[in-house]
Amino acid sequence: MQRDPVCNMSVSEEVALTLESEEEIYYFCSEGCKDIFLKTKSENLTRTSFDLIIIGGGPAGLTAGVYAATLKMDAFLITGDLGGQAIDSTDIENYMGYDFITGPELIEKFKEQLFRSYYLGHLVSKVEKVEAVTGGFEITTSEMQKLQAKTLIVATGMTRRKLNVPGEEEFQRRGVFYGHIHDFAFVQGEDAVVIGGGNSALQIVENLQTVAKNIHLVSNTPLSADPVEKERVSKFKNLHLYEGYGVHKFTGENNLTGVTIRKMADTEQIQIRARGVFIAIGLKPNSAMFSHLVELNTRGEIIINPDCSTTHPGIFASGDVTNAFGKRIIIASGEGAKAALAARQYVLVLREHLINSYK
Repeated sequence: MQRDPVCNMSVSEEVALTLESEEEIYYFCSEGCKDIFLKTKSENLTRTSFDLIIIGGGPAGLTAGVYAATLKMDAFLITGDLGGQAIDSTDIENYMGYDFITGPELIEKFKEQLFRSYYLGHLVSKVEKVEAVTGGFEITTSEMQKLQAKTLIVATGMTRRKLNVPGEEEFQRRGVFYGHIHDFAFVQGEDAVVIGGGNSALQIVENLQTVAKNIHLVSNTPLSADPVEKERVSKFKNLHLYEGYGVHKFTGENNLTGVTIRKMADTEQIQIRARGVFIAIGLKPNSAMFSHLVELNTRGEIIINPDCSTTHPGIFASGDVTNAFGKRIIIASGEGAKAALAARQYVLVLREHLINSYK
């Protein structure tokens, strides 16, 4: 793998666009980045100011980017990674246009639109600071690069919650995982534990069904997944369900060898021998960086209006980081489109006020 010198995206040599310059080969994710590289090299010009900056590269952020590009906005996208939580989804059903598609496949289609069909400038980097400044906002990246924008779309999504029980940190990547597809092979032919009762947990169970020898599903509440998910997993003969049990601790030496669970409101404990455990107990909004600028609810979600505007003028938010109803990929995508339309309207109003101030 190589790094695109413009956006810092990891690109495969087999599919990347290449350019040889001064006896060095450069690799690009798209024609857009290649053109920017050539222009910057010839004119020594690097842009740092935009009308709109989108922060986040999940379904909401990528869709906002596509809409900003089609609306011909002066926009830029920054994200620490591409895909968000969707990249780990192996079962996306009834996303419009597809009866079934995996998360990685859907994100690839989003990227194809954003970086090739409707190119938008972008940077793969973590945002470390966002401040309100005169005329808009200043964003500082992990490389200490500073970018300015008149308006922002926050689409930073959510991250997986942890159990915070003994052994969880100790056995990270050595038996304790959080549902990523590439980790399933760790329990090939062995017993596995899945913790959680929602759709994400049951999707992990589905994917482990032909991989693990036995699957122990542990949930401290009755299963809350969609009925169709519950019906599917109920037919698995290698599934053992523990409803009303919480995780007490993880045990092992160099690697995880077992999980101790305890019946809720009781002292009864059960030891489950397992090669790996997959934790899927929900998500928390990635909103802390914006808490000094916008209002959050008690769950830490950014509170938005119907047009995706927040309590701070010029900041819009979309997707799972907000209090919008329904944590679904298709809803996040729709909210991203809405936020881009609203941000465009905001920029047009700013321009009109500026023009009127000179009359």
